[in-house]
Amino acid sequence: MPDGRTRYATGMATLTSDLRVLAGDDDFFHHIGGSSAELCGRDLFDLLRPSAPAVLREHFSRLHDGRRTRFTERVAGCRFDGRVFSGELTGTAIEGPTDQLSAIVVLLRPDDEPATDEVTRLRRILLSPLEARILEGVATGASTVQLASKLYLSRQGVEYHVGSMLRKLEAPNRAALVSRAYAAGMLTVGTWPARVLPDFVK
Repeated sequence: MPDGRTRYATGMATLTSDLRVLAGDDDFFHHIGGSSAELCGRDLFDLLRPSAPAVLREHFSRLHDGRRTRFTERVAGCRFDGRVFSGELTGTAIEGPTDQLSAIVVLLRPDDEPATDEVTRLRRILLSPLEARILEGVATGASTVQLASKLYLSRQGVEYHVGSMLRKLEAPNRAALVSRAYAAGMLTVGTWPARVLPDFVK
């Protein structure tokens, strides 16, 4: 029976270096078919049981070793509760202000999850051209220092604009910001690096 909560079409989780679920949003746990208590600490591959695990493991290996900063792969598998699913899995390496890898974030968008009223709200948000460029950088895993150098801003200037976008999208951190931007359709999927679509730039 529906619980009445708003669902994002895309669920987000943070993984440890050995691909165990460290934390996730309610939508990720909803997609997988279990509670946070049941799923946190579990290996992602135990939860998804993907049809092509070797392909996904190679993607994550490259992400962890720094050979890539992002991947998107079509997946088919079996949820924790036994339901079969297909969809799109995106993995992103997120660097913190000190240029160190701070998290591996996964976004899961099953084919059978519709868009929601919350996504509709996010789709009304407009970014400035500079915010759009910063969001594109954050989505690639760029650090504050890297963004400041690329965009000729101070580190404080970058953090100011990141903070502004965190408030606009009601995101607690950079990983959630990227997740919500993808959920809203702000960022292109299937192209690298991801770009903010013109419809979201004022």
